[in-house]
Amino acid sequence: MSNQRNKVRIIGGQYRRRLLSFPEAAGLRPTSDRVRETLFNWLGQDLTGCTCLDLFAGSGALGFEAASRHARRVLMVEKNRVTAESLRANGVLLGATAVEIIQGDALGFLARSRDTFDVIFLDPPFGSELLAQVLPHVKARLAPAGALYIESGQEEDPGPEWVCLRQDRAGAVHYGLWQRALTDGAPDLEPAANGPT
Repeated sequence: MSNQRNKVRIIGGQYRRRLLSFPEAAGLRPTSDRVRETLFNWLGQDLTGCTCLDLFAGSGALGFEAASRHARRVLMVEKNRVTAESLRANGVLLGATAVEIIQGDALGFLARSRDTFDVIFLDPPFGSELLAQVLPHVKARLAPAGALYIESGQEEDPGPEWVCLRQDRAGAVHYGLWQRALTDGAPDLEPAANGPT
């Protein structure tokens, strides 16, 4: 039963329908098919040329989905050693050459990194303080017109430095797409007029 439960299916792009296994780990909860479908509709499906950061990679559902849609580079950060090894194995299985796995702490990575990304995925374990801890440091890693995805067990407002582009809810999961309030260019997506869509 555990083996059947610990699987995630890529829903779009070049790896569509490929099934990936992931290990048991505390707080590991893959983003559902429904939420991923909505998110990548928001992002426009084709991520050709984009660089993406999956900061709490877990099963890799978001990062591999981005790679499947032709992202130029997908960096996944995962603290758990066994889970990180599983991500590497799945990357090899898919032949996902754009994917790079870093085993390490999210805050430590943000402190060391000088890279910027077009899309950053934040989906930490629900009930943890990790989202609040990393949010102040994420802005420096996001490209000026980049998109920040947040998935949480409660509705989140990252603060006045951010503009909500899209927001929705699926059961107990709240998720949204955000952009820096001040950018050099126009947003790729229009801000949501009336909150959740």
